[in-house]
Amino acid sequence: MEEHTTDLLGIPVPSDNTVFLSFVVIHIVLGLTCVISGVVAMVSNKTKGTHSKAGRLYYRGMTALFITVIITSVMRWPHNIHLLIVGTFAYALTFIGQRLTHTRKPNWTRLHTVCMGASYILLITGFYVDNGKNLPFWNQFSELFFWLFPSVIGIPIIIYAFFKHPLNKKHADE
Repeated sequence: MEEHTTDLLGIPVPSDNTVFLSFVVIHIVLGLTCVISGVVAMVSNKTKGTHSKAGRLYYRGMTALFITVIITSVMRWPHNIHLLIVGTFAYALTFIGQRLTHTRKPNWTRLHTVCMGASYILLITGFYVDNGKNLPFWNQFSELFFWLFPSVIGIPIIIYAFFKHPLNKKHADE
């Protein structure tokens, strides 16, 4: 069966099915929402203001994004199974990280930092694995690079926040 390709914002999408493409557009908007809200949550003060609002938007965006991952993966089965796996782990970590904000058990902030940070790394990994080969500059790198690059950047940041962020230091003593 011949697979047709559609150019979507300069990136080839391996389908011309309008239903699939509609879900891809929704997926792109949700992905951008998660990327932006995730950064806002990371850099804002960890109070009930901006951090909480951005975190809620990230959680809701990741929930909807995961639904679109399931739909698009089923529609292109088995071609997108790797993205379904990445999306499943990303959402599981997001879900756990969000639930930790309600438990307030000892070290909850550290576990929240790890879960949410790792979910963000997987969000970015999924994007690069799927699209990196089609992006200017990024297209010169190997597929392995796209799988590893977000972790190489993100894990040291998570480790730093795990040990050095004042909230994590404070709650580690509880």
